Amino acid sequence: MKGFVINIEQATLENDNFRKVLYTSQHGQVVVMSLLPNEEIGEEVHEYTDQFFRVDSGDGKVVIDGEESVITNGSAIVVPAGLRHNIINTSGDKSLKLYTIYMPPHHVDGLIHKTKVDAEGDTTDHL
Repeated sequence: MKGFVINIEQATLENDNFRKVLYTSQHGQVVVMSLLPNEEIGEEVHEYTDQFFRVDSGDGKVVIDGEESVITNGSAIVVPAGLRHNIINTSGDKSLKLYTIYMPPHHVDGLIHKTKVDAEGDTTDHL
């Protein structure tokens, strides 16, 4: 297994895919995401996976176990395993650009979902 070095802000801002896995190791995974105006990740729970998010562009809100917080450029979010969560783009006219780190990995290495519809229709994307 090799290490991973990237300008994560640049990779995040240049990404137009709903979800794109950049790197996967045994204990973690780096994924960039882009949510269209008014789009959301969708409420989910990862039973055994902690998740870190960082917003690099746009405005939104995060809901963790029913509690809402406003997020914007520079916001960092930590969702411990087992908590219901969702991220929603409230920017109105621009994409919400963020990256996330799953610990341990959650998606198949190399996965790309160009749209949320692609992600919702994929039953083979999780480890």
